[in-house]
Amino acid sequence: MNSKSYSPLRWVPSAYFAMGMPFVVLNMVCVLMFKGLGIEDSQIALWTSVIMFPWTIKFLWSPFLEMFKTKKFFVVATQLISGIGFGLVALALHLPHFFAISIAILAVIAMSGATHDIALDGLYMAELSKQDQAKYIGWQGAFYNLAKLVATGLLVYLAGILIDHYKTAGVSAEEASLPAWTIIMIACGAILVILSLYHAKSLPSGGAASTQVRTARETLDELWAVIRDFFTKKYIGWYILFIILYRLGEGFVMKIVPLFLKAARADGGLGLSEQQIGMFYGTFGAAAFVLGSLLAGYYISHIGLRKALFSLVCIFNLPFLVYTYFAWAQPESVLLIGSGIVVEYFGYGFGFVGLTLFMMQQVAPGKHQMAHYAFASGIMNLSVMMTGAVSGFLSDALGYKVFFIVVMAAVIPIFVMSRLVPFTYPDNAAAGSKS
Repeated sequence: MNSKSYSPLRWVPSAYFAMGMPFVVLNMVCVLMFKGLGIEDSQIALWTSVIMFPWTIKFLWSPFLEMFKTKKFFVVATQLISGIGFGLVALALHLPHFFAISIAILAVIAMSGATHDIALDGLYMAELSKQDQAKYIGWQGAFYNLAKLVATGLLVYLAGILIDHYKTAGVSAEEASLPAWTIIMIACGAILVILSLYHAKSLPSGGAASTQVRTARETLDELWAVIRDFFTKKYIGWYILFIILYRLGEGFVMKIVPLFLKAARADGGLGLSEQQIGMFYGTFGAAAFVLGSLLAGYYISHIGLRKALFSLVCIFNLPFLVYTYFAWAQPESVLLIGSGIVVEYFGYGFGFVGLTLFMMQQVAPGKHQMAHYAFASGIMNLSVMMTGAVSGFLSDALGYKVFFIVVMAAVIPIFVMSRLVPFTYPDNAAAGSKS
Protein backbone atom coordinates (compact mmCIF):
# COMPACT_ATOMS: atom_id res chain seq x y z
CA MET A 1 0.00 0.00 0.00
CA ASN A 2 1.08 3.50 -0.72
CA SER A 3 0.71 5.30 2.59
CA LYS A 4 0.93 8.68 0.85
CA SER A 5 -2.57 8.10 -0.54
CA TYR A 6 -3.83 7.93 3.05
CA SER A 7 -3.54 11.47 4.35
CA PRO A 8 -3.44 11.36 8.19
CA LEU A 9 -6.22 13.95 8.25
CA ARG A 10 -8.44 11.40 6.52
CA TRP A 11 -8.25 8.97 9.40
CA VAL A 12 -6.44 10.26 12.52
CA PRO A 13 -9.27 12.56 13.75
CA SER A 14 -12.10 10.11 13.06
CA ALA A 15 -10.25 7.05 14.33
CA TYR A 16 -9.32 8.66 17.65
CA PHE A 17 -12.86 9.97 18.01
CA ALA A 18 -13.95 6.32 17.66
CA MET A 19 -11.36 5.36 20.28
CA GLY A 20 -12.81 7.77 22.82
CA MET A 21 -16.48 6.86 22.40
CA PRO A 22 -16.64 3.41 24.08
CA PHE A 23 -14.40 4.44 26.98
CA VAL A 24 -16.37 7.59 27.80
CA VAL A 25 -19.81 6.01 27.32
CA LEU A 26 -18.97 3.03 29.55
CA ASN A 27 -17.15 5.07 32.17
CA MET A 28 -19.46 8.07 32.48
CA VAL A 29 -22.61 8.07 30.34
CA CYS A 30 -23.81 4.65 31.50
CA VAL A 31 -23.55 5.87 35.10
CA LEU A 32 -26.25 8.46 34.41
CA MET A 33 -28.28 6.00 32.33
CA PHE A 34 -28.48 3.40 35.09
CA LYS A 35 -29.17 6.11 37.68
CA GLY A 36 -32.15 7.26 35.64
CA LEU A 37 -33.38 3.67 35.37
CA GLY A 38 -33.45 3.25 39.15
CA ILE A 39 -30.29 1.24 39.87
CA GLU A 40 -28.62 1.83 43.25
CA ASP A 41 -25.49 3.98 43.34
CA SER A 42 -23.35 1.22 44.85
CA GLN A 43 -24.23 -1.22 42.07
CA ILE A 44 -23.68 1.39 39.36
CA ALA A 45 -20.25 2.38 40.69
CA LEU A 46 -19.18 -1.25 41.21
CA TRP A 47 -20.14 -2.72 37.85
CA THR A 48 -19.33 0.24 35.64
CA SER A 49 -15.85 0.09 37.22
CA VAL A 50 -15.41 -3.68 36.88
CA ILE A 51 -16.21 -3.62 33.15
CA MET A 52 -13.34 -1.17 32.59
CA PHE A 53 -10.81 -3.87 33.54
CA PRO A 54 -9.80 -4.70 29.91
CA TRP A 55 -8.18 -1.27 29.61
CA THR A 56 -5.99 -2.23 32.57
CA ILE A 57 -4.79 -5.58 31.20
CA LYS A 58 -4.80 -4.88 27.45
CA PHE A 59 -1.02 -5.25 27.26
CA LEU A 60 -1.47 -8.98 27.92
CA TRP A 61 -2.90 -9.72 24.47
CA SER A 62 -1.12 -7.00 22.51
CA PRO A 63 1.69 -9.35 21.30
CA PHE A 64 -0.88 -11.69 19.77
CA LEU A 65 -2.34 -8.92 17.58
CA GLU A 66 0.97 -8.79 15.72
CA MET A 67 0.54 -12.42 14.65
CA PHE A 68 -2.77 -12.19 12.81
CA LYS A 69 -4.26 -9.92 10.14
CA THR A 70 -3.42 -6.22 9.89
CA LYS A 71 -3.84 -3.43 12.41
CA LYS A 72 -6.51 -1.94 10.15
CA PHE A 73 -8.49 -5.18 10.37
CA PHE A 74 -8.61 -5.02 14.16
CA VAL A 75 -9.49 -1.31 14.22
CA VAL A 76 -12.39 -1.71 11.80
CA ALA A 77 -13.61 -4.98 13.34
CA THR A 78 -13.63 -3.65 16.91
CA GLN A 79 -15.46 -0.48 15.90
CA LEU A 80 -18.13 -2.64 14.27
CA ILE A 81 -18.35 -4.98 17.28
CA SER A 82 -18.67 -2.04 19.69
CA GLY A 83 -21.34 -0.42 17.53
CA ILE A 84 -23.40 -3.60 17.38
CA GLY A 85 -22.86 -4.01 21.13
CA PHE A 86 -24.45 -0.64 21.91
CA GLY A 87 -27.42 -1.63 19.75
CA LEU A 88 -27.79 -4.80 21.83
CA VAL A 89 -27.65 -2.73 25.03
CA ALA A 90 -30.58 -0.68 23.69
CA LEU A 91 -32.57 -3.92 23.31
CA ALA A 92 -31.43 -5.29 26.67
CA LEU A 93 -32.82 -2.25 28.53
CA HIS A 94 -36.32 -3.60 27.85
CA LEU A 95 -35.68 -7.04 29.37
CA PRO A 96 -36.62 -8.10 32.94
CA HIS A 97 -33.01 -8.41 34.15
CA PHE A 98 -31.80 -5.52 32.05
CA PHE A 99 -28.99 -4.40 34.38
CA ALA A 100 -27.16 -7.74 34.46
CA ILE A 101 -27.60 -8.31 30.73
CA SER A 102 -26.51 -4.76 29.88
CA ILE A 103 -23.39 -5.07 32.05
CA ALA A 104 -22.47 -8.33 30.29
CA ILE A 105 -22.80 -6.68 26.87
CA LEU A 106 -20.89 -3.62 28.02
CA ALA A 107 -18.08 -5.93 29.19
CA VAL A 108 -17.81 -7.26 25.63
CA ILE A 109 -17.71 -3.68 24.34
CA ALA A 110 -14.91 -2.96 26.84
CA MET A 111 -12.84 -5.88 25.48
CA SER A 112 -13.46 -4.64 21.96
CA GLY A 113 -12.60 -1.04 22.89
CA ALA A 114 -9.34 -1.99 24.64
CA THR A 115 -8.29 -4.08 21.63
CA HIS A 116 -9.15 -1.14 19.36
CA ASP A 117 -6.80 1.08 21.41
CA ILE A 118 -3.88 -1.32 20.96
CA ALA A 119 -4.41 -1.68 17.22
CA LEU A 120 -4.97 2.02 16.52
CA ASP A 121 -1.95 3.19 18.52
CA GLY A 122 0.13 0.56 16.70
CA LEU A 123 -1.20 1.70 13.33
CA TYR A 124 -0.47 5.35 14.19
CA MET A 125 3.15 4.57 15.06
CA ALA A 126 3.63 2.23 12.09
CA GLU A 127 2.22 4.56 9.43
CA LEU A 128 3.60 7.92 10.55
CA SER A 129 7.19 9.07 10.81
CA LYS A 130 8.35 10.55 14.10
CA GLN A 131 7.92 14.01 12.62
CA ASP A 132 4.35 13.26 11.54
CA GLN A 133 3.55 11.61 14.84
CA ALA A 134 4.42 14.89 16.55
CA LYS A 135 2.63 16.89 13.86
CA TYR A 136 -0.69 15.07 14.25
CA ILE A 137 -0.61 14.37 17.99
CA GLY A 138 -2.73 17.49 18.52
CA TRP A 139 -5.41 16.17 16.19
CA GLN A 140 -5.29 12.86 18.00
CA GLY A 141 -5.85 14.38 21.42
CA ALA A 142 -8.41 16.93 20.25
CA PHE A 143 -10.71 14.37 18.65
CA TYR A 144 -10.36 11.90 21.51
CA ASN A 145 -11.60 14.70 23.78
CA LEU A 146 -14.26 15.62 21.22
CA ALA A 147 -15.69 12.15 21.81
CA LYS A 148 -15.93 13.04 25.48
CA LEU A 149 -17.71 16.27 24.59
CA VAL A 150 -20.18 14.48 22.31
CA ALA A 151 -20.86 11.64 24.76
CA THR A 152 -21.07 13.46 28.10
CA GLY A 153 -22.36 16.68 26.58
CA LEU A 154 -24.49 16.27 23.49
CA LEU A 155 -25.81 12.76 24.12
CA VAL A 156 -26.55 13.33 27.81
CA TYR A 157 -28.20 16.64 26.96
CA LEU A 158 -30.28 14.91 24.29
CA ALA A 159 -31.24 12.22 26.81
CA GLY A 160 -32.57 14.93 29.11
CA ILE A 161 -34.65 16.47 26.32
CA LEU A 162 -36.10 13.06 25.43
CA ILE A 163 -36.91 12.31 29.07
CA ASP A 164 -38.79 15.60 29.37
CA HIS A 165 -40.60 14.80 26.12
CA TYR A 166 -41.78 11.39 27.30
CA LYS A 167 -42.73 12.77 30.72
CA THR A 168 -45.34 14.96 29.04
CA ALA A 169 -47.30 11.76 28.43
CA GLY A 170 -47.82 11.51 32.19
CA VAL A 171 -45.25 8.81 32.97
CA SER A 172 -42.68 8.92 35.76
CA ALA A 173 -39.09 10.05 35.22
CA GLU A 174 -37.88 6.44 35.46
CA GLU A 175 -40.43 5.27 32.87
CA ALA A 176 -39.48 8.17 30.60
CA SER A 177 -35.79 7.28 30.93
CA LEU A 178 -36.25 3.89 29.27
CA PRO A 179 -37.18 5.04 25.73
CA ALA A 180 -34.85 8.05 26.02
CA TRP A 181 -31.76 5.99 26.85
CA THR A 182 -32.74 3.38 24.28
CA ILE A 183 -32.45 6.05 21.61
CA ILE A 184 -29.11 7.24 23.01
CA MET A 185 -27.62 3.72 22.98
CA ILE A 186 -28.82 3.25 19.41
CA ALA A 187 -27.18 6.56 18.50
CA CYS A 188 -23.87 5.42 20.06
CA GLY A 189 -24.04 2.20 18.09
CA ALA A 190 -24.90 3.96 14.83
CA ILE A 191 -21.95 6.36 15.20
CA LEU A 192 -19.46 3.52 15.62
CA VAL A 193 -20.92 1.38 12.82
CA ILE A 194 -20.78 4.33 10.42
CA LEU A 195 -17.18 5.05 11.46
CA SER A 196 -16.21 1.40 10.93
CA LEU A 197 -17.59 1.52 7.37
CA TYR A 198 -15.74 4.77 6.71
CA HIS A 199 -12.48 3.43 8.11
CA ALA A 200 -12.76 0.27 6.03
CA LYS A 201 -11.96 2.54 3.09
CA SER A 202 -9.93 5.38 4.64
CA LEU A 203 -7.48 3.61 6.98
CA PRO A 204 -4.02 2.49 5.87
CA SER A 205 -3.17 -1.08 6.75
CA GLY A 206 -0.60 -0.35 9.43
CA GLY A 207 1.57 -3.09 7.98
CA ALA A 208 0.93 -6.75 7.42
CA ALA A 209 0.91 -9.36 10.14
CA SER A 210 4.35 -10.30 11.42
CA THR A 211 6.33 -12.25 8.84
CA GLN A 212 8.24 -13.90 11.65
CA VAL A 213 6.43 -17.12 12.46
CA ARG A 214 6.24 -17.43 16.23
CA THR A 215 4.54 -20.03 18.33
CA ALA A 216 2.21 -19.08 21.13
CA ARG A 217 4.95 -20.27 23.52
CA GLU A 218 7.49 -17.88 22.00
CA THR A 219 5.00 -15.03 22.23
CA LEU A 220 4.34 -15.83 25.89
CA ASP A 221 8.08 -15.92 26.55
CA GLU A 222 8.41 -12.48 25.01
CA LEU A 223 5.53 -11.20 27.13
CA TRP A 224 7.20 -12.61 30.26
CA ALA A 225 10.46 -10.85 29.35
CA VAL A 226 8.59 -7.55 29.06
CA ILE A 227 6.97 -8.07 32.47
CA ARG A 228 10.22 -9.20 34.14
CA ASP A 229 12.15 -6.21 32.78
CA PHE A 230 9.44 -3.85 34.02
CA PHE A 231 9.57 -5.08 37.60
CA THR A 232 13.38 -4.99 37.71
CA LYS A 233 13.61 -1.32 36.78
CA LYS A 234 15.34 1.02 39.21
CA TYR A 235 12.93 2.55 41.75
CA ILE A 236 10.02 0.59 40.25
CA GLY A 237 8.42 0.11 43.68
CA TRP A 238 8.39 3.87 44.21
CA TYR A 239 7.00 4.42 40.74
CA ILE A 240 4.17 1.91 41.06
CA LEU A 241 3.15 3.44 44.39
CA PHE A 242 3.32 6.94 42.89
CA ILE A 243 1.14 5.92 39.91
CA ILE A 244 -1.45 4.29 42.18
CA LEU A 245 -1.63 7.24 44.58
CA TYR A 246 -1.70 9.95 41.90
CA ARG A 247 -5.24 9.15 40.70
CA LEU A 248 -6.53 7.62 43.92
CA GLY A 249 -8.87 10.49 44.72
CA GLU A 250 -10.10 10.75 41.14
CA GLY A 251 -10.89 7.03 41.16
CA PHE A 252 -13.08 7.46 44.22
CA VAL A 253 -15.08 10.42 42.88
CA MET A 254 -15.27 9.63 39.14
CA LYS A 255 -18.47 7.58 39.43
CA ILE A 256 -19.90 9.44 42.40
CA VAL A 257 -19.75 13.04 41.14
CA PRO A 258 -22.33 12.51 38.32
CA LEU A 259 -24.57 10.64 40.78
CA PHE A 260 -24.14 13.43 43.33
CA LEU A 261 -24.99 16.09 40.75
CA LYS A 262 -28.16 14.24 39.72
CA ALA A 263 -29.30 13.05 43.18
CA ALA A 264 -32.23 14.90 44.72
CA ARG A 265 -31.44 17.60 47.25
CA ALA A 266 -33.37 15.66 49.87
CA ASP A 267 -30.83 12.86 49.36
CA GLY A 268 -27.87 15.20 49.72
CA GLY A 269 -27.32 15.84 46.01
CA LEU A 270 -27.62 18.94 43.85
CA GLY A 271 -30.69 17.91 41.85
CA LEU A 272 -29.40 18.77 38.39
CA SER A 273 -31.16 17.55 35.26
CA GLU A 274 -29.52 15.57 32.47
CA GLN A 275 -29.61 18.70 30.28
CA GLN A 276 -27.71 20.73 32.87
CA ILE A 277 -25.12 18.00 33.48
CA GLY A 278 -24.69 17.52 29.74
CA MET A 279 -24.25 21.24 29.14
CA PHE A 280 -21.67 21.68 31.92
CA TYR A 281 -19.69 18.53 31.10
CA GLY A 282 -19.79 18.69 27.34
CA THR A 283 -19.16 22.39 26.76
CA PHE A 284 -17.47 24.36 29.54
CA GLY A 285 -16.02 21.26 31.21
CA ALA A 286 -14.49 19.87 28.03
CA ALA A 287 -13.07 23.27 27.09
CA ALA A 288 -11.55 23.65 30.56
CA PHE A 289 -9.97 20.18 30.30
CA VAL A 290 -8.29 21.02 26.99
CA LEU A 291 -7.16 24.43 28.28
CA GLY A 292 -5.73 22.88 31.42
CA SER A 293 -3.82 20.27 29.41
CA LEU A 294 -2.32 22.88 27.07
CA LEU A 295 -1.30 25.24 29.86
CA ALA A 296 0.26 22.39 31.84
CA GLY A 297 2.40 21.46 28.85
CA TYR A 298 3.81 24.97 28.58
CA TYR A 299 4.24 25.19 32.35
CA ILE A 300 6.23 21.94 32.60
CA SER A 301 8.32 22.78 29.54
CA HIS A 302 9.28 26.05 31.22
CA ILE A 303 10.33 24.82 34.68
CA GLY A 304 10.73 21.05 34.25
CA LEU A 305 8.70 18.14 35.59
CA ARG A 306 10.56 17.71 38.88
CA LYS A 307 9.94 21.31 39.94
CA ALA A 308 6.36 21.30 38.62
CA LEU A 309 5.28 18.00 40.17
CA PHE A 310 4.05 19.26 43.55
CA SER A 311 2.03 22.11 42.04
CA LEU A 312 0.54 19.71 39.48
CA VAL A 313 -0.61 17.45 42.31
CA CYS A 314 -2.14 20.43 44.12
CA ILE A 315 -4.16 21.54 41.10
CA PHE A 316 -5.14 17.96 40.22
CA ASN A 317 -6.70 17.48 43.68
CA LEU A 318 -8.38 20.91 43.88
CA PRO A 319 -11.76 19.55 42.63
CA PHE A 320 -12.17 17.39 45.74
CA LEU A 321 -12.21 20.53 47.87
CA VAL A 322 -14.84 22.04 45.55
CA TYR A 323 -17.14 19.03 45.82
CA THR A 324 -16.72 18.86 49.57
CA TYR A 325 -18.02 22.42 49.72
CA PHE A 326 -20.89 21.55 47.35
CA ALA A 327 -21.88 18.53 49.45
CA TRP A 328 -22.06 20.58 52.65
CA ALA A 329 -23.50 23.83 51.26
CA GLN A 330 -25.72 22.37 48.49
CA PRO A 331 -25.66 25.67 46.56
CA GLU A 332 -28.60 26.43 44.31
CA SER A 333 -26.78 28.81 41.98
CA VAL A 334 -26.38 27.10 38.61
CA LEU A 335 -23.55 29.52 37.83
CA LEU A 336 -21.65 28.48 40.96
CA ILE A 337 -22.16 24.77 40.29
CA GLY A 338 -21.11 25.19 36.67
CA SER A 339 -17.99 27.06 37.80
CA GLY A 340 -17.16 24.16 40.12
CA ILE A 341 -17.39 21.69 37.24
CA VAL A 342 -15.11 23.94 35.18
CA VAL A 343 -12.59 23.91 38.05
CA GLU A 344 -12.88 20.10 38.20
CA TYR A 345 -12.12 19.59 34.53
CA PHE A 346 -9.39 22.22 34.43
CA GLY A 347 -7.70 20.59 37.41
CA TYR A 348 -7.90 17.14 35.87
CA GLY A 349 -6.55 18.37 32.55
CA PHE A 350 -3.71 20.32 34.15
CA GLY A 351 -2.68 17.68 36.65
CA PHE A 352 -3.08 14.59 34.50
CA VAL A 353 -0.34 15.78 32.15
CA GLY A 354 2.11 15.45 35.04
CA LEU A 355 1.39 11.75 35.52
CA THR A 356 1.51 11.09 31.78
CA LEU A 357 4.92 12.71 31.42
CA PHE A 358 6.22 10.99 34.54
CA MET A 359 5.33 7.59 33.07
CA MET A 360 6.89 8.54 29.73
CA GLN A 361 10.11 9.98 31.14
CA GLN A 362 10.80 7.91 34.25
CA VAL A 363 8.93 4.58 33.91
CA ALA A 364 8.82 3.75 30.20
CA PRO A 365 12.40 4.40 28.93
CA GLY A 366 14.37 1.31 28.01
CA LYS A 367 14.28 -1.66 25.66
CA HIS A 368 10.49 -2.15 25.85
CA GLN A 369 9.44 1.49 26.00
CA MET A 370 6.03 1.16 24.34
CA ALA A 371 5.08 -1.97 26.29
CA HIS A 372 6.28 -0.52 29.59
CA TYR A 373 4.27 2.65 29.04
CA ALA A 374 1.22 0.45 28.40
CA PHE A 375 2.06 -1.47 31.57
CA ALA A 376 2.31 1.73 33.62
CA SER A 377 -0.97 3.05 32.21
CA GLY A 378 -2.55 -0.31 33.03
CA ILE A 379 -1.49 0.04 36.67
CA MET A 380 -2.91 3.56 36.63
CA ASN A 381 -6.24 2.32 35.25
CA LEU A 382 -6.28 -0.51 37.81
CA SER A 383 -6.03 2.05 40.61
CA VAL A 384 -8.95 4.01 39.18
CA MET A 385 -10.99 0.85 38.59
CA MET A 386 -10.53 -0.56 42.11
CA THR A 387 -11.34 2.70 43.88
CA GLY A 388 -14.30 3.27 41.57
CA ALA A 389 -15.64 -0.20 42.34
CA VAL A 390 -15.90 0.50 46.08
CA SER A 391 -16.81 4.19 45.83
CA GLY A 392 -20.54 3.55 45.61
CA PHE A 393 -20.58 1.46 48.76
CA LEU A 394 -18.58 4.14 50.59
CA SER A 395 -20.83 6.99 49.49
CA ASP A 396 -23.95 4.99 50.43
CA ALA A 397 -22.52 4.18 53.86
CA LEU A 398 -21.10 7.61 54.64
CA GLY A 399 -23.32 10.02 52.73
CA TYR A 400 -21.99 12.56 50.27
CA LYS A 401 -20.76 15.01 52.94
CA VAL A 402 -18.50 12.61 54.80
CA PHE A 403 -17.54 10.75 51.61
CA PHE A 404 -15.85 13.79 50.06
CA ILE A 405 -14.01 14.53 53.32
CA VAL A 406 -12.68 10.95 53.35
CA VAL A 407 -11.51 11.40 49.75
CA MET A 408 -9.62 14.55 50.73
CA ALA A 409 -7.87 12.62 53.50
CA ALA A 410 -7.04 9.80 51.07
CA VAL A 411 -5.08 12.11 48.76
CA ILE A 412 -2.69 13.40 51.46
CA PRO A 413 -0.03 10.73 50.72
CA ILE A 414 0.40 11.83 47.09
CA PHE A 415 1.42 15.32 48.25
CA VAL A 416 4.21 13.72 50.26
CA MET A 417 5.17 11.34 47.44
CA SER A 418 5.44 14.19 44.93
CA ARG A 419 8.23 15.63 47.07
CA LEU A 420 10.05 12.35 47.70
CA VAL A 421 9.75 10.30 44.50
CA PRO A 422 13.21 9.78 42.92
CA PHE A 423 13.99 10.43 39.25
CA THR A 424 15.97 7.74 37.40
CA TYR A 425 16.53 9.87 34.31
CA PRO A 426 17.50 13.54 34.04
CA ASP A 427 14.57 15.92 34.12
CA ASN A 428 14.34 17.29 30.59
CA ALA A 429 12.13 20.37 30.59
CA ALA A 430 11.73 20.16 26.84
CA ALA A 431 9.95 16.85 27.26
CA GLY A 432 6.91 18.76 28.43
CA SER A 433 6.25 19.74 24.81
CA LYS A 434 5.09 16.16 24.20
CA SER A 435 1.91 16.84 26.08
